[in-house]
Amino acid sequence: MPNEEQKNAYKEKYNKAKQKGVKFFPDIIYKDLIISFGIFVLLVGLATFIGVANEPKADPSDASYIPRPEWYFLFLFEFLKFVPGQIEWIGAAVLPGMAILVLFLLPFIDRNPRRHWSKRKFAVSVMTIIFIGIIALTVMAVINTPPQPETETIAGTITEKIVVGEELYSLHCVECHGPDGEGGEIVGVEGLEGVVVKSISSQDEMYTRSDGTLFNITEYGQPDLGMPPFGRAYGGELGPGSIEAIVTFMRYTWDDRVEIPEEASMASAIPPLGPDEIPSYEVHIQRIVKRYCISCHRPGKENNDYFMTTYEEMMESGENFPNVIPYDLESILILTLYREELDYLDPEVGPMPPTKALKPELIEIFERWVMGGAPNTAAEAEALSPTPAYPAPAEETPSDTEP
Repeated sequence: MPNEEQKNAYKEKYNKAKQKGVKFFPDIIYKDLIISFGIFVLLVGLATFIGVANEPKADPSDASYIPRPEWYFLFLFEFLKFVPGQIEWIGAAVLPGMAILVLFLLPFIDRNPRRHWSKRKFAVSVMTIIFIGIIALTVMAVINTPPQPETETIAGTITEKIVVGEELYSLHCVECHGPDGEGGEIVGVEGLEGVVVKSISSQDEMYTRSDGTLFNITEYGQPDLGMPPFGRAYGGELGPGSIEAIVTFMRYTWDDRVEIPEEASMASAIPPLGPDEIPSYEVHIQRIVKRYCISCHRPGKENNDYFMTTYEEMMESGENFPNVIPYDLESILILTLYREELDYLDPEVGPMPPTKALKPELIEIFERWVMGGAPNTAAEAEALSPTPAYPAPAEETPSDTEP
């Protein structure tokens, strides 16, 4: 117990400080502003230089996701690894509760009246042990926790969602709804052959259906109409982020009340060709294929094993290999784009795309690509393109004033 002399000395010091006082304004307000501004600068710095992990939206059906708490609870997350499962409740609730209780009771346990830290060895030792333990467990949690498996992560900007949504729509929706959402008779889809689908890009659809409605239809499907669910929660293969990207693509592409960002329009557009320019797979053909062909010509679909997901597959795959012959407009690919029935092949090949012919300007790009040697990269196409013939510079003639 502290002696009376010490208690009186502290009481006298306290009374003097109380009589002197400190003004709330501006002294205390100034200190609060300084601390608040420092915290604000710290948060802005963390957000700017570290940021927040760009994780996909919460998906209860994703069994591969590794749940973990925020960083300030990682020490407890790691501590639970040392507690057997049958008594996990002790490590999760009882022991942390007792630790918090000790912190509350510490002022009553340590009655030392001295305020300097060097005179408070018991309290400082307890807090040091707790602090070191929390840091050590947090570091162990960061090191030992396995990384998240790679999952769909759709960035937050409208442009990125539109670009990703267009690719996903091309993969999962074009077969039935058409590349431009025009609908029509379904061809080549098992179980839906001959079914006529209405347009989903019309004003009747875009004006009357909210993004939430479009999301729910895509996620749950419309079983009575033959549309399967695409959400993982209902047996499909898409997560919430992917479905949201598809909805964003539909809204900004087909709803004339919404203006598509210029960068998104440029990202999905096919660059124009010069008069003598040879298109390449990398810049031109790949974009057309993704929009109009990839939905059918990928693994798992009936396509005579002709895949178009890469340049190599376009040139080398298929039961009727080769489908593309450089410098030959009689290539199978070109003939099918002109809607010819190639029943003499084994297996036979029908018009492509099966439901609707490509626009003439797109077919022309394929023709120029084949006749240019079917180059893969833009650099190869540039090397094959004819060099423009520039007129030779005129010869200089001496002027009349020259000697």
